[in-house]
Amino acid sequence: MTDGPLISVIVPAKDASDYVADALTSLGRQVDEPRELQVVVVDDGSTDGTGDIVDSFRDRLADLVVLRNDRPHGLAAARNQGADAAAGRWLTFLDADDWMAPRRLPALVAACRRLGCAWVRTDHTTVNGRHRVRRQAPEGLRGVALDPRDSIVPAAEITMVDYPYAWAGIFDRALKTDGLLDFVDGLHTAEDRPWIWNLHLNGPRYAVVDAPSICYRRGVSTSLTQVYDSRQLDFARAFGVARDVLMDDAESARFLPKLVRTIVAVTMHHYRNSSRMAPGVYADFLAVSSALLKSLPVDLVVRQAASGPPERTALVDGLLGPDWAALPVPTLDDLEATGSAA
Repeated sequence: MTDGPLISVIVPAKDASDYVADALTSLGRQVDEPRELQVVVVDDGSTDGTGDIVDSFRDRLADLVVLRNDRPHGLAAARNQGADAAAGRWLTFLDADDWMAPRRLPALVAACRRLGCAWVRTDHTTVNGRHRVRRQAPEGLRGVALDPRDSIVPAAEITMVDYPYAWAGIFDRALKTDGLLDFVDGLHTAEDRPWIWNLHLNGPRYAVVDAPSICYRRGVSTSLTQVYDSRQLDFARAFGVARDVLMDDAESARFLPKLVRTIVAVTMHHYRNSSRMAPGVYADFLAVSSALLKSLPVDLVVRQAASGPPERTALVDGLLGPDWAALPVPTLDDLEATGSAA
């Protein structure tokens, strides 16, 4: 028995009435001593029965904290709100439409203690109906303490900064005290991109470990991954923040090619999905993408574009424009203003 909770789980929930019971049920299967687990649900302006379902778990979860927002604040703000209210020695996240295998959380805490790490990361399982696929964290070294900076590179490979999922791990609350678990308020999508870069640039040693899985539900109609409105354009502001975090780093030249490659790839991803964008959003997508690319070293942008298919080079050339060299480099404030206009 501890004086307070050992683990706090932050669960942002917006209109999650179809799924939140599965998430909370899975949390009830984590620990032997119920008081070791605190669950902080942030009901982010739900208009369905999410709040009532969460309240029905008060008898099943010994330490359930429910925070309610009258209007949606967005995933980033909800995670920050929940983390601020968390009292556990260890913090983790769970989206309201996902769930955990039994005993996952004690296994993660045990791994941190065994390896002397302040945080660990794990694989996850994607679930689409009856179809399940194990998705591996990109770091090949397992069960050993690592310098997180070394897991950013090489630029040409998928690395741990391409695996930004906040729920795929657990974290010493000291990281929260140091500001390393904070998300950028106002981001509705890509909120985990600057977060993961900050962790890998400035965090202490970590490890990738094998553990009971977390299940990530795909194809949820209300998920922002399925809705192409202006909130999708937050990727530009998110990567702008990541860029500024990196440019303040003494080793920025070492890691900048990786960030540029990721930005070009994500921009291409959104371009390929542009037919799903709501009316008017496509023009705004071109504007924020162009501003973001022009804020980066253009030689790196062109080089990374050329490493992909011809359509990637064509897109980047179009976004840079023929007279890019004569244009002033936008500041982060300019980028944020462009994104707000979208």
